[in-house]
Formats: sequence, C-alpha cells, structure tokens
Amino acid sequence: MTSYTNATPAGTSDSTARVIPNDEVVDVLDDLLENTRDGEYGFRACAEEVNSEQLKRVFQERASQCATAASELGGLIRQLGGEVDDGGSVSGAMHRGWVHVKGKIGADSPFSMLEECERGEDAAVARYRKALKAELPAEVRAVVQRQAEGAQRNHDQIKSLRDQMRAAKA
Repeated sequence: MTSYTNATPAGTSDSTARVIPNDEVVDVLDDLLENTRDGEYGFRACAEEVNSEQLKRVFQERASQCATAASELGGLIRQLGGEVDDGGSVSGAMHRGWVHVKGKIGADSPFSMLEECERGEDAAVARYRKALKAELPAEVRAVVQRQAEGAQRNHDQIKSLRDQMRAAKA
C-alpha cells in the first residue's frame, strides 16, 4: 500500500512533511462518497415529490452530477486500495424519508422541496470543508477541491431558487 507525502514548494525543504497513509485518505473519501450518494438520493427524492416541472429538471440534473462525483470518488478509493461502500448515511436516509412524508401530506410545494435541498447542501458544503482541512495528496486534493466548488455552486443555486420562491409568495 502506497503512502503519500505532501509536496513542498520548489526550492524549499521541509523535513516535517507528513506521510499520509492511504487508509486515512480513504476515510476522508469514504465520508465524501457517502455525502455525494446522500445528495444523489436526496435530489432524486425531491424530483419525485415536487410538483414543478422546472424543479424536477433541476433536481434530476443535480442528482446526476452527484452520481458522477460519487463515481469519481469511488475510483479514487479503489486506486488507493480501499473498498467502495454502496449506500448513503442514516441521516441522509432520514432526510429523504422526511421529503417523502412531506410529499404524501401535501407539503411538496416547490418552496418546501427547495428548503429541504438547501438543508442537504448545507451539510454537503460542510463535509467538503472538513475534507479540505485534511492533509490530502495533491491529486486527491484537486478532485476534492473541484467537487467542493461544485457543491457550493449547487448550494448557491438551490438557495437562489428558494429565495425567488419566497419572494414570489410574498
């Protein structure tokens, strides 16, 4: 099993560069994989429940993007010798259950679904921020950084749509 060291800038020496065992990197990636699967499943649940065709498309597109991110993370995990789990988290499952309950009791308004998606995206952004605090190998960090930026864009789009719905209701 290979370990990585953080690269030091050219022309400098750092005898304290930390060797990062693959299992620690895999743990970080596993957490993000669970997160992206939660996002995928959550957006799909909202797409099933929302009564707006425009939001159905947005949620389906976001679910697809999360699936792509999950696949990419799974590839990195395998590359590092880890095993890829198939599911999301318990809290993600509970969140999706709540989305379905809201749909069944008639609280499936576009505004309500956007609120639920924003809650999920808040959690996603936080998990990416936590991952970026870890000492990751440069090539892994680049993927995590790019995905974190995507999660932030998702969050901002969902928040903007929610704010638009709120303004329309007022």
